[in-house]
Amino acid sequence: MNTSDDVGTKSTAKCLLDNWVEERATSFIDTEESKAHISKHGHQGIISMDLVSKTQDVTTVKEAFIPPAASQIRQRGLREELLEKALYSTISQQVDEEFNPGPPPAEFISTTREDFKVPGFQSVPPSPSKEHDYKSEQAISFWSENHEKVQRVTAVKTRDTPFKRNSLFSTPIGQRLDDPVL
Repeated sequence: MNTSDDVGTKSTAKCLLDNWVEERATSFIDTEESKAHISKHGHQGIISMDLVSKTQDVTTVKEAFIPPAASQIRQRGLREELLEKALYSTISQQVDEEFNPGPPPAEFISTTREDFKVPGFQSVPPSPSKEHDYKSEQAISFWSENHEKVQRVTAVKTRDTPFKRNSLFSTPIGQRLDDPVL
């Protein structure tokens, strides 16, 4: 009474009467694997015909699975964990030194020293053009040489003491008798 056509249409699984259409649609797939394999991996091509899609590997068993929570009991010893951390830090430090070497040592050679050396040259300071009395003469600086060019500077009467106090800015014009300009 059983023919080859009847074997493909009959289902060996117990199902509700309303599910017989689905059972009949997957009966040719169910013959190849065991029930545990089907429960774990599902049927290929039922949810999606695209075999590369993400939903192809999704089953209700995989989606409903909740991984067990980790127990609060230590699984490894404290010494083993500390040794592992120390090993990781030393290896990472060695790898970091290998791939990221430090900067090269600094060379403290000035441009003047490197570019303007002439073999046999002796640097000798020039001899003074005249004798200077450092006790009585005003020191020569940039400002003492260029004070005439700078604006808003008080008038310089003598070259030997150009930066002394000057009361010309507060003296009334009538009392400034020593000024030859007036």
